[in-house]
Amino acid sequence: MSTEQMLKTPLHALHIELGARMVPFAGYDMPVQYPLGVMKEHQHTREQAGLFDVSHMGQIRLTGADAAKALETLVPVDIVDLPVGMQRYAMFTNETGGILDDLMVANLGNDELFLVVNAACKAQDLAHLRQHIGDQCTIEPLFEERALLALQGPAAVAVLARLAPEVAKMTFMQFTRVELLGVECFVSRSGYTGEDGFEISVPAAKAEALARALLAETEVAAIGLGARDSLRLEAGLCLYGHDMNAETSPIEASLLWAISKPRRADGARAGGFPGAQNIFAQQQAGVRRKRVGLLPQERTPVREGAEIVNEAGEIIGSVCSGGFGPTLGAPLAMGYVDSAFTTLDTPVWAIVRGKKVPLLVSKMPFVPQRYFRG
Repeated sequence: MSTEQMLKTPLHALHIELGARMVPFAGYDMPVQYPLGVMKEHQHTREQAGLFDVSHMGQIRLTGADAAKALETLVPVDIVDLPVGMQRYAMFTNETGGILDDLMVANLGNDELFLVVNAACKAQDLAHLRQHIGDQCTIEPLFEERALLALQGPAAVAVLARLAPEVAKMTFMQFTRVELLGVECFVSRSGYTGEDGFEISVPAAKAEALARALLAETEVAAIGLGARDSLRLEAGLCLYGHDMNAETSPIEASLLWAISKPRRADGARAGGFPGAQNIFAQQQAGVRRKRVGLLPQERTPVREGAEIVNEAGEIIGSVCSGGFGPTLGAPLAMGYVDSAFTTLDTPVWAIVRGKKVPLLVSKMPFVPQRYFRG
């Protein structure tokens, strides 16, 4: 796909002005890094505040008295009792219990839900919603109307509080309407870096003005997709299409925590979502393979797709994400391995350019998460 054919976010011209190196991502021309470089961008986010353009993500509004009840038929998550002003991590599942996409769901009150879905999946997610619950609530895609910015890092709260003091009182996963530069925005205290921070949905026409205002603060630097990936990997967070897909169940992906207790087999509103019986059976009987953290015992980075073998050289899995962790100061990876090898500190090996690189199965996150829980 040529640059001319790729979609552009409302901040595209600003990325070029800031000297970003642009790459194709989910059909968009996106900044992978700025002149600061991936390593320093990563460290800046950990130490101060980084501003990410995530406007390629899909924003969707559901409205109607039955919107929460309808959405619950598609996700293994408690939406009916999601408090107003809170958001929750969710997954669309298919009939076999595979993951079609992962998303965030927020309750804005007045029978209004706000969804953020992955860029590469947003067209199929919209079609999925319309096909299954389009007769039960109003489904409104906001793909062109709204941009999405993520302000992440320990200084994020001080920076955003200069524009809207009330955000300082928010805690992790709270979601509210906030006026920024005279414009109504939707703000959640959340993110994809393992750090404290905010995601800000802003009308597309006002996105550049808000981004410039945030970047004018001394603590804030523009951060690209490269550092976004190394940050989320250190935080042990999944990337759809890499660490999970339609052939992977929440149990295999080590995401049982994301299945709300009321929706589990013994819950008050058990099942009722696609693939529920398969997922419950896996929870009961276990699975053949599972996602685990992996720490290479040499300096060699281990990348996505590398085969994982046991001591005898037999293939027992593969790496789904891998790279170097600047905060960890070492290479790190996640992968799927046969369930017999999922115990912490189990030695396994990755095949890198024909050579066996020793790994240890590790706990995640690799770097402690610093969400603000109040």
